[in-house]
Amino acid sequence: MGSDHSRSAHPAPPRVRRILVATVVPLFVATVVATVLLWPRDGAPRTGGGADVPRHHGTVTRVVTEACPPSANPEGAPATGPCGTVDVRIEDGPSAGQEVHTPVPAGPGAPRVEVGDEVVLVELTDPTDPAASSWNIAEHQRGTPLVWLAVVFAAAIVAFGRWRGLAALAGLAASFAILLTFVLPGIGAGRSPLLVAVVGAALIMFVVLYLTHGVTAQTSVAVLGTLGSLVLTGVLATIATAATHLTGFGSEDATTLSMFQADVDLRGLLLAGIIIGSLGVLDDVTVTQAATVTELANANPGLSRLQLYRAATRVGRAHIASTVNTIVLAYAGASLPLLLLLTADSRPLGQILTSEFLAQEIVRSAVATLGLIAAVPLTTGLAATVTAAGSTPVRGADADALTPRPRADRTEALAALSSPSAGRPDGPDPERRSPPSTATARWPEPNRSTDTAW
Repeated sequence: MGSDHSRSAHPAPPRVRRILVATVVPLFVATVVATVLLWPRDGAPRTGGGADVPRHHGTVTRVVTEACPPSANPEGAPATGPCGTVDVRIEDGPSAGQEVHTPVPAGPGAPRVEVGDEVVLVELTDPTDPAASSWNIAEHQRGTPLVWLAVVFAAAIVAFGRWRGLAALAGLAASFAILLTFVLPGIGAGRSPLLVAVVGAALIMFVVLYLTHGVTAQTSVAVLGTLGSLVLTGVLATIATAATHLTGFGSEDATTLSMFQADVDLRGLLLAGIIIGSLGVLDDVTVTQAATVTELANANPGLSRLQLYRAATRVGRAHIASTVNTIVLAYAGASLPLLLLLTADSRPLGQILTSEFLAQEIVRSAVATLGLIAAVPLTTGLAATVTAAGSTPVRGADADALTPRPRADRTEALAALSSPSAGRPDGPDPERRSPPSTATARWPEPNRSTDTAW
């Protein structure tokens, strides 16, 4: 594994570092204190979904299909297939090694099984006769393919990103740990979903950004820009959901959750989802803007604060133009069944767009985009201020080096490209070679490193 060849930013002056520390550290301490206060002490309450059904791994050894018998309806039409039996060898539990007979899975979403498939079995006990039980195939085993996919995913990230990629994987693991141990249990324990989401998103932001990009002034600028944009996103989401009178019952999952856990604030859960969903894209934009300002300052230390801001904002506009489409398509891709169902609706288009189901997705996309747009000028302004504070006026010979190079004449450029290079074995005799042109003399030496300052 090689080292990271990315160019590091110039260290910020002590005064700027003190200001950043005085700003970021209290915010981090407040986030930690809020996390401790909101941490679920007893875990999430268990829902009333009934006792867990025993599940076992098994391997299909035989599949027998047959014609379905007539159904019980008056027309005597055959039942929907397929019909038949499946022999499965149990691989774990007290019945390991035993072969059981199960019906062929049927119905919407039922798995299609063949000999050799690894499946998950459920054992159902007759409530009237506990000694009688039956076996059914619930789904395929997906553990092995998912493990291999995770290995390929991690290997690709580390191979391309090297140490930075390894840090990104650690940040991803930290994000899931915070979501699974704090955010979800906190909401399940009856805490305010919006408050838990804001605190959890801030904690994820601090851990992931500093772990992935290092404790630098550039990262601190990205942290402040992300936090400010998150707060703005939360305020906009609250206003938008109140103005559109969204209740949170905009999906079948939310309705099902309200049946099993009636004390969950579904409207707050909707707001929490908007904030958590916006965090990943905000991180991308803020880190990119902070890095852009740093690279522009490294390339031309003579740029003023306003010049840095304007140049980096142009990059941010291009980034936002593509990211907005990314957000909308991400929400549309996650809601394709819903959108397909709405296209078959016979109601007028205006009623479909203002329905709870679709209005919820529109609010998600619009609020996330507004927060994203606000992140560009906020982060760029902070980065330009911090970077320009660390630069010094350039005078004398160094100022001449920053003067833009004169553009070479078209004829000289073509001549430089068409003439043989110096020292080539197939070139003309050195004594007969014409003097190099001005454009040729300005080209860097062949062995000169491209990492040197411009």
